[in-house]
Amino acid sequence: QVQLVESGGGLVQAGDSLRLSCAASGRTFSSYAMAWFRQVPGKEREFVAGISWGPGYTPYADSVKGRFTISRDNAKNTVYLQMNSLKPEDTAVYYCAASRRNYGPRSYEYDYWGQGTQVTVSS
Repeated sequence: QVQLVESGGGLVQAGDSLRLSCAASGRTFSSYAMAWFRQVPGKEREFVAGISWGPGYTPYADSVKGRFTISRDNAKNTVYLQMNSLKPEDTAVYYCAASRRNYGPRSYEYDYWGQGTQVTVSS
């Protein structure tokens, strides 16, 4: 069992930056691939970025490529999402997720989810 707790969301202006954190419980964090998804009301949950078990593989959604960076610190059981040059269309609830199988965009491959943190970008 893995518990995920996101933090770092908030209200910012367009062009600002935010860093989201996701703290994981348990001693097997390094055996999970991690990802960030986001969701707005009335729409499906959308893949944002993923990161493999060790360093190296970090796929991104086209809409955030070049602006967002995912990283992980296995010693701290934490995954991060650095978000720069934020746009109003980035407004959503952001969720972190853990998977033993993959770090790609298919949400059904993720076994554990956090409760989400709201990010609001004003124009």
